[in-house]
Amino acid sequence: MVVETVERLLEEHPFFKGVKEEHLQTLAESATIVRFEPGDIIFEEGEPAHRFYLIRSGKVALQLISYRIAPFTLTTLEEGDMIGWSWLFPPYRWKFTARALSVVRASSLDIKSFCARSEENHDLGYELMKRFAEVIDDRVEALSVHLVEVEK
Repeated sequence: MVVETVERLLEEHPFFKGVKEEHLQTLAESATIVRFEPGDIIFEEGEPAHRFYLIRSGKVALQLISYRIAPFTLTTLEEGDMIGWSWLFPPYRWKFTARALSVVRASSLDIKSFCARSEENHDLGYELMKRFAEVIDDRVEALSVHLVEVEK
């Protein structure tokens, strides 16, 4: 039987590729392993944002929900992706809804603990903010391409 530690799962995820071992040990203290079934809501637009997720397997739809039309899927994320940066910006509420499209296994990091550790170690905080900024930039670019395709 193979036992996987949270630290090892974080180390193997592309979001944390190249992060120092000491930082991974610190981050592992904020992490839990989670599982979602198909159709489960991982987080819902408007709710307080207090976690982020590293997808280890499965597919997740990021959706805009409107009471006037069916949910609009902005993008689909899968193994190796990260979801959840709304906690970075006031009012610290989810901007989208994340719905599991299949069984999803992920690591979830608690923001309160994560931020406290980043404050204690500014090198860690800076390294992680660079990583979040890169993901945000990639998602904005992908969304732009997606919206152009929708308009055609």
